[in-house]
Amino acid sequence: MNLRSPAFAILFAVSLIAAAGNMALQSVLPAIGREFGLRDTLVSAAFAISALMWTLTSPYWARLSDRLGRKKVIMIGLGGFVASIGGFGLATTAGLQLWLAPMVAFALMAVARTIYGVFGSASPIAAQAYVADRTTPEQRTQSMSLLASAQGLGTVIGPAIAPFFILPFVGLAGPMYAFALFGAVVLWIVWRRLPSGDVVRQPTGRAGEAGKGLWRDARVRDYLLYGLLVTGAQAVNISVLGFHVIDELAATGLSVRDAQPFIGIAMLAGAAATLMAQWGLIPLLKLQAADLMRWGAGLALVGNVMTIAAPGYYGVVVGYAVISLGIGFARPGFTAGSSLSVGRHEQGAVAGLMMSLAGLSFLGPPVIGVALYELAEAGPFVANILLLGFATLLCFTSARLRFGPPDLPDRDETPSPETPPASQPGPEGGR
Repeated sequence: MNLRSPAFAILFAVSLIAAAGNMALQSVLPAIGREFGLRDTLVSAAFAISALMWTLTSPYWARLSDRLGRKKVIMIGLGGFVASIGGFGLATTAGLQLWLAPMVAFALMAVARTIYGVFGSASPIAAQAYVADRTTPEQRTQSMSLLASAQGLGTVIGPAIAPFFILPFVGLAGPMYAFALFGAVVLWIVWRRLPSGDVVRQPTGRAGEAGKGLWRDARVRDYLLYGLLVTGAQAVNISVLGFHVIDELAATGLSVRDAQPFIGIAMLAGAAATLMAQWGLIPLLKLQAADLMRWGAGLALVGNVMTIAAPGYYGVVVGYAVISLGIGFARPGFTAGSSLSVGRHEQGAVAGLMMSLAGLSFLGPPVIGVALYELAEAGPFVANILLLGFATLLCFTSARLRFGPPDLPDRDETPSPETPPASQPGPEGGR
C-alpha cells in the first residue's frame, strides 16, 4: 500500500477522528464530574464497563474482519463511535440543564460510553489489518507508525478544538455533538471511497486458532506483556491529568470551567510530543521495533519522575509531554513487533489482540490511579514508575524484545496488487 494513496488517507482519518473525539471527551470529563458534584474515583470507575467491553469484543471484531471484510468492520466501528459520543452529549446536556438528576444523567453517560466499548475497537483493528494485508514486512513498521500517528494527531486536534465547541446552552456537551457530526462525515467517506475486495485475506485454521489463543503464543507473549504495562501506565496518566491540572490551578483561584483551556494545553503538549516521535524522530532515526520499545518505556518513566520532582502546572505539562514522547515510541514499537512476529494470515488476530490492550489498560489502571491520586498527589506517578521500570527491564531480558522477531517463512511474500482484475472480485465485495 502506498502511504500517499487515498485509501491510506481514509484509514488515517478513521483513526484520527476516533482519537480526537475520545481525547476531547477526556479533556472535559473531569470538569463534567466536578460540575455534577461526583467523586473523581466514581468518574473513572463508571467507565470501567466500557473498557471491559472493549477488551471482550476486540477478538470478535478481529475474526469478523477476516470473514466479513475490513471495510465493513471499519464502518461498524465508526457507527458505534457516532452513536456513543452523540448519546454521551445528550446525557451530559440533560444533566447540566437539570432535566435529569446528575446521577441519572451520569448513568446514561456511562451507558453511552459502553456502546463505544462494544463497537469502538472494530475500526482500529480492521484498519490495522487492512494495512497489514497490503504491505510487505519491510514496509510495515513505517506504515504502522504512520497509522499510529493519526491517533497522535487526533490527541492534538481533540483537546485543541474542544473549547471552541463549549457554547451557550450545550456547554460542556458541545464537543461531543461536534465530533459525532465529524464521525458521521468520515463514515460516509469510508462507505463511498474506501476500496474493498482488493486483497485476498487468508483466515486459515491456524488463524482461527490464533484468534482464540494467540495471547498464549510465545511469539507475541512478551509484546503483549510490554504493551499492557506501557498502556496501563499511559491510561493512569491520561485519567489523572485533568484532575491534576484543575487542582494545581485551584491554588491560583481559577474555577473548574476556567481551568478547561489549561487542560487542553497540557493535552496538546503531550500530543505534540507524540507526533514529534512518530512523524519526526522515528523516520529520521529509522528506529526498529526493539529500539522503539526501549526508548519508549524509558522516556515515559522519566516523565513520571519529572511530574513528581517538579510540581505546579508547568511541571505537570512538561512531565506529561515527556511521557507522551515515550508512548509515541513505544506503541508503534510493540504493534509493529507483534505484527512482524506472525504470518500474514494471522494479521487480523494479532491486530485484535493488541487492540484489546486499549480496553485492558482502561479497565483497572485509571480507577486505581485516580484513587491513589486522592490519597496522595504523587501516588499514581510512583505506581507508573514501577510499571515502566518493569517494562524497560523486559526490553533487555526478553530475547524477542531485545533482538526483534526472527525471520518467518512468509515474510518475503509480496502483498496482492492494489486492484484486482475486474473479472476476479476480491472477497470483500463491493461497497
